[in-house]
Amino acid sequence: MKNDIFIKMQNDVMTAQLDEQTKQVLFDNILKLKEQKINLMVTGATGCGKSSTINALFDMEVAKVGVGVDPETMSIQKYELDNLILWDSPGLGDGKEKDRSHSKAIIKKLNELDEEGNPLIDLVLVILDGSSRDLGTSYELINQVIIPNIGENAKERILIAINQADVAMKGRNWDYEQNQPQEKLIAFLDEKADSVKARVKEATGVEIEPIYYSAGYKEEGEEQKPWNLSKLLYFIVQHTPTKKRLSYVDNISQRKEMWEDDDGLDDYREEVQKSFLDTVIEAVGEVATRVLKSVVNTAVSGTGKVVRFLTGGLFGW
Repeated sequence: MKNDIFIKMQNDVMTAQLDEQTKQVLFDNILKLKEQKINLMVTGATGCGKSSTINALFDMEVAKVGVGVDPETMSIQKYELDNLILWDSPGLGDGKEKDRSHSKAIIKKLNELDEEGNPLIDLVLVILDGSSRDLGTSYELINQVIIPNIGENAKERILIAINQADVAMKGRNWDYEQNQPQEKLIAFLDEKADSVKARVKEATGVEIEPIYYSAGYKEEGEEQKPWNLSKLLYFIVQHTPTKKRLSYVDNISQRKEMWEDDDGLDDYREEVQKSFLDTVIEAVGEVATRVLKSVVNTAVSGTGKVVRFLTGGLFGW
C-alpha cells in the first residue's frame, strides 16, 4: 500500500497546537506542494534496461501498467503515477528509419511546454548499457538529440546512468555472493564513466557526471538484487527542483532489499530522506518561526507522521 505523504502532512497540521489562521496557511502551502508534478523522461539504446530500472526504482510492475502510447509522439510510453509522470521512449539502435522516427518524437516532447509556458520535461535520464563497448547510438542520442533540444540548464536536467554494471566485464570481477563489483571492475566502470563524460563534453561543451549501477533482474524464478539503486535515486532527486521532490515519495519501491547494496561512498538513503524533508521545511518556511518549530517538534517527539516517515519510513525500513 502506498503512503499518501500529503494526507500525512495535513493530519500533522490538523493535530498540531496551532491557531486556525496558521493552520490554514500551512494547508495552503501543502496544497501548492500537492499540485507540483515531476515529468521524467527515460531514454536510451535498445537493451539498456529502461523498464527494469523504472520497475526497480518506483514499482515492480510499473512498466506493465502504462496508460498507453501518446498519440502525439506516436512512440513514447507514458506512465502517470499520481504526481510522478514518466515518459519512456523506445530504444534506439534498431535501424536508421526507426531511430529517425524515435528521435523526432523525443525532440517534439522536449520542446513541449506546460500550461505555464515552461518545458514539460523536467529531467531526462539517459541509460547506457554498461555491457556494450559500442555506445555510438547513445552518444548520438545525447549529443545530437537531447542536449540541443532540452533548452536551458542542460547540465542540471540531463542525467547519464550506466546500467548493467554487473556484466560490464562479461560477468568477470563481480562478486555475486556480496552483490557488488570487485576492485578491477570498479576501476573499469570509473574509466567508462570518465570516458562518457569526456565524449559528451567534447561534443557539446556540457559537463555531466555519469554514475553506474545495476537495476537487477527477475525472470523465470531467478532474481538478482539491484546494486547502487539508492545512488541512482539520490542522483535523480538531487537534480529535481526542491518544490517537486515529494512527487517521488509515494512511488518509491518499499522492498527493503532493493536499496541494501551500493558503493558505500555515502548514505544515499539518508540523503534522499533529507532532500524530501528539506521540501517539507521549505513549504512551511514562509510561516513564522514558532510555527515551523512547533510542526518539527511535534514530529521529532514521535507524534508527527510526516518527519517520522521521511526520516525512517521510506525504502521499506
